[in-house]
Amino acid sequence: MAPRVLFSAPADWWPLYEPHLRRACAAEGVSPELLTEADGGRVDYIVHRPGGPVEDFSGFPGLKAVLSLWAGVEGLTGDKTLTVPLVRMIDESLTAGMAEWVAGHVLRHHLGMDAHVLGQDGVWRNGIIPPLARERSVGVLGMGALGTASARMLAGIGFRVNGWSRRLREVDGIVTRSGPEGFREVLAASEILVLLLPSTPETASVMDAAAFASLPRGAVVINPGRGALIDDAALLSALDSGHLAHATLDVFREEPLPQAHPFWAHPRVTVTPHIASETRPETASEAIARNIRRGEDGEAFVGLVDRAEGY
Repeated sequence: MAPRVLFSAPADWWPLYEPHLRRACAAEGVSPELLTEADGGRVDYIVHRPGGPVEDFSGFPGLKAVLSLWAGVEGLTGDKTLTVPLVRMIDESLTAGMAEWVAGHVLRHHLGMDAHVLGQDGVWRNGIIPPLARERSVGVLGMGALGTASARMLAGIGFRVNGWSRRLREVDGIVTRSGPEGFREVLAASEILVLLLPSTPETASVMDAAAFASLPRGAVVINPGRGALIDDAALLSALDSGHLAHATLDVFREEPLPQAHPFWAHPRVTVTPHIASETRPETASEAIARNIRRGEDGEAFVGLVDRAEGY
């Protein structure tokens, strides 16, 4: 019996995904019936993105899994109507895009590019030589798929990279730490700090006043992870005091970031509109099709969420 798959996302997403999803399913050897709205019949899998028609999962008694189109699933982990496996998006293009965005902004701050890009004032300044990458220490908080890929790319450029995760993860070429003491050690060593932790109750405002104070004076913070990781007021205070040199922020507690938010006008803050890495229909469809096939074959899903952990 062919699996029935409900694609629940904003209506304009279906034309972007349909050809890729059909091709990817064929390549995986599965022939699902693809739906864009519930018809009262059996639904085996829901491909989900917020803003689609499905907000309550209790009406799908035969459901086998919910396959998220997003890597971040904090909006679903506490859903009481979702009692089947929840699978987050693990897409090689999403991972590569994040690593490239992180590397670009780390290099921007490492090389002091803003002084030249933004300082076109007719003054010839050629006396400042930046350190080499091997002389710069970069910290990465969060060593999941995105953090590990970013850390590896930075290490490949030559940076001294320290990674932190709640549970120790060994990664070739990266000094990794875990636990409270490891957290403080990574902060103390990070001239540039990249935040790629998941959003959970334990990581809420993990970058508070004490954490910012633990960074070296003149450090830069780059956050393409989750807005809730940062205590906004504490970050602004650390910037205003001069302890932090800059913050490049791609994610926020409220999105779109309100026009009146002080981040917009702060001279030491760069705001980017949640563009660090996007889910790409072609490769995301391959990940979805692979998990449908694995579900039908009784194999473990790739990206299965641990509800207790929150990711």
